[in-house]
Amino acid sequence: MAEIAPGAVPSPNIWNSPQVYEIENRAVDPDGALESAMRRLRPWSGATVLDLGCGTGFHLPMFAREAARVVGVEPHAGLAAAARRRVHDLANVTVRVGAAQALPLPDSSVDVVHVRWAYFFGPGCEPGLAELDRVIRRGGAAFVIDNDATRSTFGGWFRQGLPSYDPAAVERFWTRRGFQREPLMIKWAFRSREDLAAVLRIEFPEELAARFLGEHAGLEVDYAVNLWWRHY
Repeated sequence: MAEIAPGAVPSPNIWNSPQVYEIENRAVDPDGALESAMRRLRPWSGATVLDLGCGTGFHLPMFAREAARVVGVEPHAGLAAAARRRVHDLANVTVRVGAAQALPLPDSSVDVVHVRWAYFFGPGCEPGLAELDRVIRRGGAAFVIDNDATRSTFGGWFRQGLPSYDPAAVERFWTRRGFQREPLMIKWAFRSREDLAAVLRIEFPEELAARFLGEHAGLEVDYAVNLWWRHY
């Protein structure tokens, strides 16, 4: 069994099915709305970027094209090893095993933090936010990408898959901590129905995944997200 950093919150989709999660990563936001929004709010040219919960490192090359330095931190050692293989030829990227609650980074060492569907879902993530306070330099920014359960096809699926999720409580949590919300509409765009079916099965219980697939035609799914962001 792969080493897991102490305190890590499991991510069953990518931890158990990294190959299928790679399909999902390729399908998410083909128009680049998330990247464009982050660039507008806090560009990373010449900056030090932390990709927290980087998984297999899918987003590391995108940041590395302009950042001076990119650090991926991932609690699952097997996924971190895959991320290192992905960026082996990028001299400005390093990957470390660690959890959000105990980042393996010095104080005031990071300019931009990117957290995408990894640990930060409102109440319970306070220790990780305290670590962001520690490692982000003055003038830096944090971006936390979360599902918007109030709208879109995927939002409706998400509410059914996690009925305990309270969007209003999540919004209150982030607002009280100085974050602003940028609502965005992105999409999943798959190459085949088989790919869509495989991704649904790692994101939802089998019965729901089968029903969603049967009810939704085509290869694209409209998908609402919230980009929570804060300047430091």
